[in-house]
Amino acid sequence: MTVTSTLSLGDPLEPARAAAAEMLQNRERTFSLPQPFYNDERVFQLDMQEIFHKEWLIAGMTCEIPAKGNFLTLQIGNNPILVIRGAEGAVHAFHNVCRHRGSRLCTSEKGKVAKLVCPYHQWTYELDGRLLFAGTEMGADFDMKQFGLKPVNCKTAGGYIFISLAENPPAIDEFLATLAHYMEPYDMENTKVAVQTNLFEKANWKLVLENNRECYHCNGSHPELLNTLLEWDDTNDPRASQSFKDHVAESAAKWEAEKIPYLHAGFGLRNRIVRMPLLKGTVSMTMDGKQGSKKLMGRIQNPDLGSMRILHLPHSWNHCMGDHIIVFTVWPISAQETMVTTKWLVHKDAVEGVDYDVARLREVWDATNDQDRRLAEENQRGINSTAYQPGPYSQTYEFGVVNFIDWYSGRMLNNLGAAPAPYLRDVQAQ
Repeated sequence: MTVTSTLSLGDPLEPARAAAAEMLQNRERTFSLPQPFYNDERVFQLDMQEIFHKEWLIAGMTCEIPAKGNFLTLQIGNNPILVIRGAEGAVHAFHNVCRHRGSRLCTSEKGKVAKLVCPYHQWTYELDGRLLFAGTEMGADFDMKQFGLKPVNCKTAGGYIFISLAENPPAIDEFLATLAHYMEPYDMENTKVAVQTNLFEKANWKLVLENNRECYHCNGSHPELLNTLLEWDDTNDPRASQSFKDHVAESAAKWEAEKIPYLHAGFGLRNRIVRMPLLKGTVSMTMDGKQGSKKLMGRIQNPDLGSMRILHLPHSWNHCMGDHIIVFTVWPISAQETMVTTKWLVHKDAVEGVDYDVARLREVWDATNDQDRRLAEENQRGINSTAYQPGPYSQTYEFGVVNFIDWYSGRMLNNLGAAPAPYLRDVQAQ
């Protein structure tokens, strides 16, 4: 009897690949996606394989692993991932999978170790992934060099840790260099996570992103957020008043004097950095618009830095203020379930209860996140109906959603190996 090492069943998702490509190629560009993209488990598996397993993702912040041996773990679909600080400050990422029989090595979200030891059979790895010990039971011919941890592409910039599960991930170095420049005033190595939350939403991850990419809904849904946030972030926006443009110009002059980067920076549709002032008289995203932390970050002297907004597709948006930074990451769980992680960062020397109060720091975005959760879940319930059909986006209020869907459609078609959609010919979907 011949025993084969693999099953030759073909790709069970092949029909879904062909159908997804056809729908993306033929959809109306300024309309929402066809129903399967929001609720079908097969399309969700394609999203994981072709987007979340191939694009660059924000795994965490370098301040979360400040010293040698500090690690954090995360889950990308079925893939447990380990990020660890190694010798001489190097940050490594690995599949959190022992090379013996596949057990997870690190089972806590964060921690510190001298070596990586599998809890199952005590195989032991160096912090750079080399196998150091497997016991004499493996035999004299066992070659430990062949069984190091499987690495994951990892880059750091501006205090962020980016990883990609792809063998050949897309180019990102130009954006990372710009990000490092824009984050320089914050001195991110000297920050800490004051608090973190994980919010589970019964909605497809793309609905969560679509909701974030527009403020059409803000006036009716986010009173706490609009205490400080300006609804648009570009003086070229057709809704921008002269008073808004004057406010931006006045703020820009102050930032220029303090050598604070503020000019818009864009990298295709994937990445965007823009600093915009908050409402006049407010300096931070708190309920009263006053500082959330008394201790400013890095070299910053003036708390009135507005909010530097950072977009990183497919799954992150950020608000950077003079006193604290908020990092949001979106993690798909199933076709209709998503986890949104929110981290509030402050200066590492800021003292809880003295310089900042966690409840006050969280108040605006706890309310906003929960409001967005309800909106996304109701959106999901309606989309699941037999009555759903793609509806038109507002090209004034929802251009950010159109951009996101353009990026998603372009990357999905590219990663599927399909022909680009005619409507994306003139769009830089990177």
